[in-house]
Amino acid sequence: MSEFNMQSYLKFWGAKVEEFFETYVACPDENVKGLVDAMRYSLFAGGKRLRPALVFSSYGVFEGYFDKATPFAAAVEMLHTYSLIHDDLPAMDDDDYRRGKPTNHKMYGEATAILAGDGLLTKAFEVMCNAEINPDVEPAQMLEAAYKLADAAGDRGMVGGQFTDMEAEDGVFNSATVDFIHMNKTSRLISYCCELGAILGFGSEDDKKRMREYGIRIGLAFQIVDDILDIASTTEELGKNVGSDQERGKATYPALHGLEESHRKAEMLIEEALEIISVYGKTAEPCREIAKFIIERKN
Repeated sequence: MSEFNMQSYLKFWGAKVEEFFETYVACPDENVKGLVDAMRYSLFAGGKRLRPALVFSSYGVFEGYFDKATPFAAAVEMLHTYSLIHDDLPAMDDDDYRRGKPTNHKMYGEATAILAGDGLLTKAFEVMCNAEINPDVEPAQMLEAAYKLADAAGDRGMVGGQFTDMEAEDGVFNSATVDFIHMNKTSRLISYCCELGAILGFGSEDDKKRMREYGIRIGLAFQIVDDILDIASTTEELGKNVGSDQERGKATYPALHGLEESHRKAEMLIEEALEIISVYGKTAEPCREIAKFIIERKN
């Protein structure tokens, strides 16, 4: 039996990026205090910190100086948090709760929530490209990391997936639409986190591809499990409104294939992910445990 404690592992790396947030997401001027308060509200609202943990875990396959990866792991979480703030807005998913707390726009109003998201998005790239914060990162690594994050998060990735998700509401979708949404809205960013470790750790092109493919599969499984939990979980367990996907007729895997087939698909994706990283042996143990956690999680 594995002695790996996933909750402690996520908490450890979560504390690492939160320490970074305390220093680098701070109020530069009283005029923008309300904006920074809104940014920090969502950054410190809890959450699994899965994406930072994936950055650290994948980086650990190649190198062991984790302070080098910290600003990049924090940047990814800033970008992810911006996407949640915007997803929750009335114009999109119109959610009242996130991680068991009122959503950003419920606390600060829609205009400030939009700007808080904008602030976190741009702050992510500011942090990644700051040579003073990243003295051990080569310019070529910074450029590759920033470019690939923009690609994963923009119209060809997360933003494009969110747009398609909105367009496909009310049941007007097919299998290809669902696959596109899952790949772009969720899996692209998770896959990026996994590839990022190889970028920062001087992995080969084969290493980058391998970690990217591992990430694609766990990212797809993560979204399928999310869709399942929206049906099978409760608001208390999930920390946000449940049943909203069905109410809006959203394009989800369970809506097309049912819960049993959705479980089977997620399990198959995790098995494929584990096979992809099997070549790394013991150094990839955290990556293997995260993959298992994704399929077993309850929120």
